[in-house]
Amino acid sequence: MAQVDGTCDPAFSAVRDILQQNISSDKELGASICVSVKGKTVVDIWGGYADIARSKPWSENTIVSVWSMTKTVMNLAMLLLIDRGMVDPDAPVINYWPEFGVNGKEGVLVRHFMSHTAGLPSFDPPIDEATLFNVPQATENLVQQKPWWTPGTAHGYHLTSQGHLIGELVHRVTGKTLGDFIHDELAVPRNADFHLPVAEEEWDRIAEMVPGTKAMDLSMLDPNSITYRAMTGNPANQNAPKEPAFRRSGIGSMAGFTNARGANDILSIITQNGTVDGKRFLSPETIAKIFEVQASGQDLVIGLNIEWGLGFGIGAQGTINWLPSGKVAFWGGWGGSFALMDLDRQMTFTYAMNKMGMSILGNERTGDYVRAAYAALDGYNA
Repeated sequence: MAQVDGTCDPAFSAVRDILQQNISSDKELGASICVSVKGKTVVDIWGGYADIARSKPWSENTIVSVWSMTKTVMNLAMLLLIDRGMVDPDAPVINYWPEFGVNGKEGVLVRHFMSHTAGLPSFDPPIDEATLFNVPQATENLVQQKPWWTPGTAHGYHLTSQGHLIGELVHRVTGKTLGDFIHDELAVPRNADFHLPVAEEEWDRIAEMVPGTKAMDLSMLDPNSITYRAMTGNPANQNAPKEPAFRRSGIGSMAGFTNARGANDILSIITQNGTVDGKRFLSPETIAKIFEVQASGQDLVIGLNIEWGLGFGIGAQGTINWLPSGKVAFWGGWGGSFALMDLDRQMTFTYAMNKMGMSILGNERTGDYVRAAYAALDGYNA
């Protein structure tokens, strides 16, 4: 039987126990969980298997596709640019990317990109997977589109397109690809095992994904609805992480590879109020912008009740019953991976796994880990 390895403060032993139970009962194939409190790592555990054949144990150095959890790191990179005065979230995108200002997009603001309110949630006409992974081509397709709604007036989850849009904006401002900017400004300074794109020499460390049950039956939807158009315009393939084109794409909305520790090393910048080990990444004032409400209510694409701050979910009342109250920023990846940054309690929780569940936000196991971490936190802080 595969055992959970790593380190775990005794106060958080329930988190380790639940992971062990889930691996032993086959609810998990392989996974990693990391929890840090006030900059101290209190949970850094992993276990199970990195392949469906169960021939390759999930090790300390296993990395995995975290799908849309990548968005948390991408939007943190945007906050770096905002903090440095290189980007104004209230400025029109055309100030940095003039060619974007066609077909009714002149009024799209930078913050619209970061809060899924830009009106470009998908590709119209739909594109194939090869085009999606051809980032310059897919980005040009978005440039030529008209917004599906007046930018800033509604929110609809930009499943893949947020990565193309923010990626090009970062490139226009810095001269670097999004992946290079994240590598230079976040991954290397934090010594974090995070990859966008993931170089071929790292591929032998990548865990094999187990596709989940299809979450939505598109045949039941109105073909003219935004949800139908968004889903069919995004060629979503649960097996994509196996594909070289996906691994090399560097799409910031979906193509990051990491483990729980690697993500936590970066995202704990937020819960430490911008300064880690004496190095200032962000000012407290910039971090406060995360919690300025950009949009709320039912998402036009995924139908969930989401409150968006600048770059992160900041509320999901009635959608996720295990999210704590308070100043919490979060987002997750298709099938279950999840990142949660709690500024009130200075706790960062990250989870990455290879057995996908059904949901866009968490899986049937994510909430159990989060609840256990919060229950442990009460005892740890006592």
